[in-house]
Amino acid sequence: MIDIQRVQGGAQGRSAGSSCNGFAWAVATSDDDVADIHTQTVNALADIDRILVALGTDKTRLVNATVYITRMQDKAEMDRAWCAWIGDDPAHWPQRACVETGLAGDNLVEIVVIAT
Repeated sequence: MIDIQRVQGGAQGRSAGSSCNGFAWAVATSDDDVADIHTQTVNALADIDRILVALGTDKTRLVNATVYITRMQDKAEMDRAWCAWIGDDPAHWPQRACVETGLAGDNLVEIVVIAT
């Protein structure tokens, strides 16, 4: 049987991250749900960093990212935070999608990533 490593999440019944067989998955929102989307994205990405490190990897190993936002009109501000975080090296850019959807509470962004 293959071992699964998990990073405890903030809600019952789910983890913030897990890794198995060379892959790591992480999900994050912002702790500050009254902030604008740029700030919420910065906060969520900082949490993604923390989770990935706990799983033995980092953002340079991302292969996929899905960003969920509540309003597509806010995509440019989310992208500004994303681009500052991911850096200028295309070798570290994952495939990424952005999806408009409803989110819990006052969250404006939720980010899900897969890394090796």
